[in-house]
Amino acid sequence: MSQKYFKAAGGFFSEFQRFAVKGNALELAVAVVIGASFTGIVNSLVADIITPLLGFLTNNVDLKTLSWAVRPDLVIKYGAFLQAIFNFLVVSISIFVIFKMLSGARERLFRKEERGAIPPQEKPAQERLLEEIRDLLKSRVE
Repeated sequence: MSQKYFKAAGGFFSEFQRFAVKGNALELAVAVVIGASFTGIVNSLVADIITPLLGFLTNNVDLKTLSWAVRPDLVIKYGAFLQAIFNFLVVSISIFVIFKMLSGARERLFRKEERGAIPPQEKPAQERLLEEIRDLLKSRVE
């Protein structure tokens, strides 16, 4: 009876191994790690650069303190909601700007690689070799 369980467990682990070494799973793992690092960069950009600048420009207005007291026991804190919307906008704009910068750099890099790969006037080596063979055969026939 115990062999049955070991066999089932072995099948589970072999199936997991096949899943884990597939390209998609590895790419997903790399994307998660890079995404976590990118989150740290964006959070630092917002918290350490953009928010202090906006605080300076708005004379340190804190939206979180805004509220509306309907009754003494019922307070609607709409400022926290406004702050969450504002944070979302700042983070999304920051990500968009970083994405545009990285996309532009990537595009320039690939354009530079394409320009340097094969000069447009030069024929491929295989074509030049075939032309030489053709010329040699022509000279022998004549």
